[in-house]
Amino acid sequence: MTRFEWPTLLWGERTITVLSDGLQRLDGGAMFGVVPRVLWEKKLAPDDRNRIRLGMNCLLVDGPGGRTLIEVGSGDKDDAKFQDIYGLERDGGLPRRLADRGAPPETVDRVVLTHLHFDHAGGATKWAEDGRTAVPTFPNATYFIHRGEFEDAMNPNARNAASYLERNYAPLDEAGRVRWVADGDRIDGIRIFETPGHTRHHVSVGVDDGEGRLVVFLGDLVPTTHHLPDPWIMAYDLYPVTTLETKQRFLARIHDEGWLCAFVHDADYPLSWLKRDGRGRHMRDEERDPWGG
Repeated sequence: MTRFEWPTLLWGERTITVLSDGLQRLDGGAMFGVVPRVLWEKKLAPDDRNRIRLGMNCLLVDGPGGRTLIEVGSGDKDDAKFQDIYGLERDGGLPRRLADRGAPPETVDRVVLTHLHFDHAGGATKWAEDGRTAVPTFPNATYFIHRGEFEDAMNPNARNAASYLERNYAPLDEAGRVRWVADGDRIDGIRIFETPGHTRHHVSVGVDDGEGRLVVFLGDLVPTTHHLPDPWIMAYDLYPVTTLETKQRFLARIHDEGWLCAFVHDADYPLSWLKRDGRGRHMRDEERDPWGG
């Protein structure tokens, strides 16, 4: 059964809800890089086009300082061919999930983006009434983006141009809605961590419970719980060795600090605690309820 929303997590003085912009299907080989199909297909079975089912999860955070969205999914600006290629199934997408929670776009104060690929930032803008002009989806929100990521997205190369679409982010800067972020920044209980590898300036985002405990939205550093092992790295990553080094360092910190992980593309396990197996490898803690606090 497809799920697009999960229970609300009480996190100190904040509440956190996982809301999905829908599902997508991407090539399984590309999603798991050098890992052989005989291994990854046991985790996520591919369809007849070799694509695996993935979520486009976002976090809605409500707290004393207002309402924050972390990630916004693909949005609905793309044509039928594009939707078919990437297997997009949105069922109203993030806007419907927000409306169901009484949180329409105009009530969102901040949008934080880990990077600007279409399946993470496409929902940041929408078509205006003319159907040709992209405008900010969240008219009262400040969008928090790493400046280096924005510059790379505005100047894509042959390898990443399919993922960077200017209509998803250029209008945000043109409208004066962007605030640049860097490693260590804190914004009303939101913490920014530079976690390069997937892109040069990819960031992960922590939500503080007020006592230093975090829910860490890993973005494409670790897109699903199946990508927790060190070598399970996407072929989409521009700097895979950097991803490896970042994963080893950051997951060790998350485990040692007792932080909760949020996974952007895991359609089944969007939140999970970490544990180590007998060989010290990180894995999902199946016995601990992530909504148990």
